[in-house]
Amino acid sequence: MENPQSPNSDSNWERKTLEKLAYAALEEQRARRRWGVVFKALGFAYLVVVLIAVVDWGVGGEHQERHTAMVNLTGVIEARGEASAEKLISALQSAFEEKNSAGVVLRINSPGGSPVQAGMVNDEIRRLRAKYPEKPLYAVVEDICASGGYFVAAAADGIYVNKASIVGSIGVLMDGFGFTATMDKLGVERRLLTAGANKGFLDPFSPQEARHKAHAQVLLDDIHRQFIDVVKTGRGSRLKESPDMFSGLMWTGVQSVELGLADGYGSVDSVARDVIKAEKILDYSVKDNIAERFAKRIGAGAVHGFWSGFSAAASGATLR
Repeated sequence: MENPQSPNSDSNWERKTLEKLAYAALEEQRARRRWGVVFKALGFAYLVVVLIAVVDWGVGGEHQERHTAMVNLTGVIEARGEASAEKLISALQSAFEEKNSAGVVLRINSPGGSPVQAGMVNDEIRRLRAKYPEKPLYAVVEDICASGGYFVAAAADGIYVNKASIVGSIGVLMDGFGFTATMDKLGVERRLLTAGANKGFLDPFSPQEARHKAHAQVLLDDIHRQFIDVVKTGRGSRLKESPDMFSGLMWTGVQSVELGLADGYGSVDSVARDVIKAEKILDYSVKDNIAERFAKRIGAGAVHGFWSGFSAAASGATLR
């Protein structure tokens, strides 16, 4: 029998210990690989979910039957927003050009925005209506169609509202802030150098000059006249003009029908079904690309909105 204290016994013990350590290390490596595969799979699954959420997976062939084409006008009308003239015009052109679209519904939920952007869309609607006279376009107001939103709607063949919709605000504003009193209290000196007597026009950190205020009012009045002309041209004899109609006031859907600012009550579904006579509705609205949609999901859209709002406060006239 081998002596437990013999050299061979010590050698066996050391060998077994080393084997156990090597086996444990191997098992740890295998476990790490398994967890690595699991985490990679989870990461891939997350990426797939994100792509599904942000990509518009259009189904081919869906335009092959007669339908109502819908375009959404949602939010503030501005050059870099979802309701920009570029996106709206592109969507409207696609909707009119599609041979199987029986008519177009412009669904509006907008408080207004840029008079330039709204004017571009209004002009394009009138051009498309003239080019495709057999294809009507109806504006359907949901919550609000004010100012620039109504500027666009006025180009439609007809305007349908909900009884509680908010409609109107036919006016123009230019807003901002003056900080001169605050600067005086803080002991801050404004150093503004210009080449051109009026280059500091409406600078918020300088005292407001009467001549600049008067000039701004001329600009606002001119754009207001353009707005009024667009409404009168679009609505024609349907308007029942009153002293307050173009004062910037807003009305409910019921009142807007009474005033001739709208033609009746309806939703996207009811207009498609009962007016256009094509119950199937397809959305032609231009979608954001993948990068834009992903940025909005992680909050970059909010940052853009903040800066857009900040810059708009110091910009020109606004239809809202």
